[in-house]
Amino acid sequence: MEPRYIDRDGTGLHALWRPGSGMPLVLIPGVMTDAKGWCRVVASVDRPEPVLILNRRGRVPSGPLGRDYGVETEVLDLLAWLDWLGEPVRLFGWSYGGLVAIETATRTAAVRHVIAYEPVLRPFGAAAVPTLRAAVAVDDLDRAVEVVNLDVSKYSPEHVAALRASPAWESLRLWAAPVAQELAALNAFTPEPERWAALDMPVDLVVGEHSRDDEPYGTAFTAVERMLPGAAVHVLPGQGHLAHVDAPEVLGDLVSGIVADFATVLD
Repeated sequence: MEPRYIDRDGTGLHALWRPGSGMPLVLIPGVMTDAKGWCRVVASVDRPEPVLILNRRGRVPSGPLGRDYGVETEVLDLLAWLDWLGEPVRLFGWSYGGLVAIETATRTAAVRHVIAYEPVLRPFGAAAVPTLRAAVAVDDLDRAVEVVNLDVSKYSPEHVAALRASPAWESLRLWAAPVAQELAALNAFTPEPERWAALDMPVDLVVGEHSRDDEPYGTAFTAVERMLPGAAVHVLPGQGHLAHVDAPEVLGDLVSGIVADFATVLD
């Protein structure tokens, strides 16, 4: 994949680009990952359209979150990428990225289709923000990773122990640094129900079978689902919140199918 860069108000933003033909698919990751973490999913999207995977700010080589960071910052960043593309797009967002994708779709006619995999809404992980801030303040990123997995995602101590023993732990430490600000931003943001419900485009919501109706991701998903009454819902069998890690081919196949269903209509 090819690197792409833009500048928004003095902050550099980076993305990975897979060339192709047709309406671009713009992928917005959530927290605790970066663009490279989604390359295996994109490799499994068997479609001709180009794909742009964002490295949201806070992930090198993109710039820092910056002062006054909030969901609005992420929306404006995404709008800047859409201006750079200069054509209609589909958005795919995961978790926090799903929230950003949906909110951005209410702001511009450039978005023609939204796919959101387990998007999150407030209240979500707010109680962990002070502990995360304290850990990051003393550069204890190991502790920050533990808090994200145990207190926010509600994974088991055994899961965290396995992560700590894996090569992924070092990357997780890097991605944990901005999480306190990101969670605070998420919990400070309240969408306008009327604008979300009035989205005049196809919206596809994806939820893992293991997340459905369970804390914390299933209950957040249900809250989003209620705000988007016209959305189609797809259940990923045998998966939870991390299909991009655990089953990237399965997720890529699902995205391929969803895009194919609308390609003739929207392109």
